Amino acid sequence: MIDPYIVLLLATVGIAALLPASGAAADVADGAATGGIGLLFFLYGARLSTREALDGIRHWRLHLTILAFTFAVFPLLGLAAYGLTPWLVTDELYDGLLFLCLVPSTVQSSIAFTSMARGNVAGAIAAGSFSSVLGVLLTPLLAAALIGGSGGFAADTLLATAGQLLAPFALGQLLRRWIGAWVKRHKRALSFVDRGSILVVVYAAFSEGVNAGVWNEVSWPRLGALFGVEALLLVALLLLTGLVARRLRFGREDRVVVVLAGSQKSLAAGLPMASVIFQDQAALAVLPLMLFHQLQLIVCAYLSRRWSRAPATPTAARGADEGRSGQERVDQERAVAAASARTSRSAPA
Repeated sequence: MIDPYIVLLLATVGIAALLPASGAAADVADGAATGGIGLLFFLYGARLSTREALDGIRHWRLHLTILAFTFAVFPLLGLAAYGLTPWLVTDELYDGLLFLCLVPSTVQSSIAFTSMARGNVAGAIAAGSFSSVLGVLLTPLLAAALIGGSGGFAADTLLATAGQLLAPFALGQLLRRWIGAWVKRHKRALSFVDRGSILVVVYAAFSEGVNAGVWNEVSWPRLGALFGVEALLLVALLLLTGLVARRLRFGREDRVVVVLAGSQKSLAAGLPMASVIFQDQAALAVLPLMLFHQLQLIVCAYLSRRWSRAPATPTAARGADEGRSGQERVDQERAVAAASARTSRSAPA
């Protein structure tokens, strides 16, 4: 399964390689990319329902587990991959790989795959909202802390991130009560604005890369090695999320959410963030994220179809209440059994 949008992104990269924007055209492309990023995050803020995200707090065990994988386990695995440089991946590609590990979880793909796999769709929606909101703040901060030494991340870059990402997002949240209904009604049309803005960002970033000659530093064997590393990273996350979800005694529906939301990364959020954070080095920085996005779509689509054919189990029904611990469920089952026994003893023969 090839994501059509990935085809558009690759076509944009090809156009940038053949016809890179330079001179005055580069200034126009950069300005359009900056405006597109601001519009993109303004729409994110206008779309995301803070009420729905806050309502999901009652399922705190589920959401904390997913957030821990997204913003803690993923970065730790990314740091562990530093031993692969420089003999397997270059320093520049490693910065992009580490940045990939800091990006928030995807929203649309997690919801779609969770629905396909008959998982907890409401939990996936709330988890995606939490991750998106926190990612606007945490991803730049984590990038400043972890990539600062190797990627030239400066304090003024952090300020630029706040101005280009946080400010439009906060403005969208503030105006949501007045424009939220309009944004929802025109969701399909505005999705073209989202995707078009990202294409402009990619074109501007890759044009800068071509003009700077950065693609001379990337060979096909390096790309193959990067793809192999990302495949191992995805397999590790899928195994860890599944194992932890079982150890925490989540029901089947919630385990689906933990695995699918905890192992994926958002291309839509990551690309504009990388453009702001890495600036002139964004072309190489977004390459690992683009590869990982296609890989996660293929693997998670396969898993979702496989899980959709699995028979429903009582465990899935018991897992509907994400907020209860495994011990609480055991206690409730014992209480029900005791009540049944008392009823049996008191009933007439």
